[in-house]
Amino acid sequence: MGGRVSDRQSPSEDTVTERATQQDGTYPRPQLVREQWTDLTGTWQFRHDNSDTGRAQQWHLGTEAFERAITVPYPPESTRSGVANPGPHPVVWYRRTVSLDSVDPRRLVREHGHRLRLSFGAVDHRAQVWVNGHLVVEHVGGHTPFSVDISHALLVEHDVDQVIVVRAEDDPRDVGQPRGKQDWHDDPHKIWYRRTTGIWQPVWAEVVPPTHLTHLVWTPDITTGLVHLEYELSTSPAPGTRLEVTLIHDDRHLASASVVVGRQRGHTAIALDDLGNGHDREHLLWSPEHPVLIDAEIRVGDDEVRSYLGLRSTDVDDTYFLLNHRPYPVRSVLEQGYWPDTHLAAPNAAALRREVELIKELGFNAARIHQKVEDPRFLYWADRLGLLVWGEIAAPFEFSRTSIEWLTGEWMEALRRDAGHPCVVTWVPINESWGAHLSGSVPAQASFTRALAALTRALDPTRPVISNDGWEHTDSDIWAIHDYTGSGQTLTERHYDDEAFADARRRFRPGGRRMLLAGAEAEAETGGRRPVMLTEFGGLSHAPEAGEKWYGYSTVHTEQEFLDRLRELYAAVHGSRLLVGSCYTQLTDTMQETNGLLDENRRPKLPVEQVRAIVTGQHRP
Repeated sequence: MGGRVSDRQSPSEDTVTERATQQDGTYPRPQLVREQWTDLTGTWQFRHDNSDTGRAQQWHLGTEAFERAITVPYPPESTRSGVANPGPHPVVWYRRTVSLDSVDPRRLVREHGHRLRLSFGAVDHRAQVWVNGHLVVEHVGGHTPFSVDISHALLVEHDVDQVIVVRAEDDPRDVGQPRGKQDWHDDPHKIWYRRTTGIWQPVWAEVVPPTHLTHLVWTPDITTGLVHLEYELSTSPAPGTRLEVTLIHDDRHLASASVVVGRQRGHTAIALDDLGNGHDREHLLWSPEHPVLIDAEIRVGDDEVRSYLGLRSTDVDDTYFLLNHRPYPVRSVLEQGYWPDTHLAAPNAAALRREVELIKELGFNAARIHQKVEDPRFLYWADRLGLLVWGEIAAPFEFSRTSIEWLTGEWMEALRRDAGHPCVVTWVPINESWGAHLSGSVPAQASFTRALAALTRALDPTRPVISNDGWEHTDSDIWAIHDYTGSGQTLTERHYDDEAFADARRRFRPGGRRMLLAGAEAEAETGGRRPVMLTEFGGLSHAPEAGEKWYGYSTVHTEQEFLDRLRELYAAVHGSRLLVGSCYTQLTDTMQETNGLLDENRRPKLPVEQVRAIVTGQHRP
């Protein structure tokens, strides 16, 4: 069951730096990598607990095997898991035994006082974890990671199995949970899909020194030539403990820093002289066309980790989205990140790389991850191959004190996890008023979207924030619009220039919603501006076979009609004097949603080169 970050892999693109290739995309936490780790995915014991009696009956202490086997990290609703039971099951249990020698072959824990950390990429929605009968961690939030030192719960006798038990609670009827596109009905309907319960991202273990890094975030400032490193340690360091950082590009030493760390959490800045040289600076900046990654080697005491960062800035002015201080046209696609056999879980690490490659091959330079916090390994490939990412969170479908607490907590964890990825350039905490569906009429709900935007900026002031993607903007840095008309002429009429926008924003959106609320509308009325993007449009669906369940926004019947309609819609987008970005719905078919450019198995419906020409504007009138 051992895993290892590969030492070398041939680069697939000329722009990939040599040291960036030391990762092969399988390590679950790509910006904080340790050489030795143990992959704990694979076969676990499994059991449903529909009556929720497992805790009372102390299943975490039992020695009898659970009744089923499951392949982790695939959710039990999926066929790849081996369970393939999509019915509503509010509680599930997992059990796995491992030997201490299998996760610590060098006996560092038993003989040298090292620690053993157990990590989960994501468990939906509420998790409890026991090791050898000891409760070691509880976590709420189905899309975000958690990690725990389990050393105190280990049995250190030789050849004694360590028993890991996980209880996952995911109420299929509770619409207050941040659930995104997971259906609360027994069967999928409209735009919602089958559920993803329990473990759906990697599980792994690492042996670490007593004092070790547990978190880091890179924040480049290309204006001042500084790279800021925020770090967190497992415990308060001993006096005199030093943090040593080395930054490398193409086997060339760029900068180093060595500082004494006196607290468990801290910050340091590293000066990059090359950013002061106008010529060298351009060669180091990250963009989709030039995805340069800077490698980092970090040591704290006996702990050594590898990381990487990208040097770039992202911002807006009153008209444009800015990448590295320059206007950058955004060509995005809506990415549900859902596979037919594995649901929200990726089939494997290679599938995440291929997803990024497909998006780029179709001519897009960005992806809007929709109602999901995507696997960090997807973000690694977006960083490495060059793809902008809009970061979003799965929404609840009710407004309550509990849903506010759950969504806010999970969103803060998502920001913490992904803030160091150069590919992530915009944050989207709310989509189409989901979870705040009366924002236009209930001040408390509008206050929530405004507060989430402000909280996001407080935690990360370096990226634009969209308070409510689609409509009912309260405090957005980008006015993002959803418009699913099937007519290119109508798109032009609504989004051609400022005059058209002024008219369009006064019209009610779907469900009687306004485009801008309160302060945002007042700002627009007095001449205030934000960049305007069409962040959902298209949704063209092939006509399904008779009797087939399907969902789409417009229907086309032949490949030629599909191409013609796609060309017509993109002609309106490229011809607009107003729009500085767009996001086509969507990349793949997803269950009954048949409006993808690819089918659910990632096969193109249209010739890729023709789609690319349309998306990039090569056929622009």
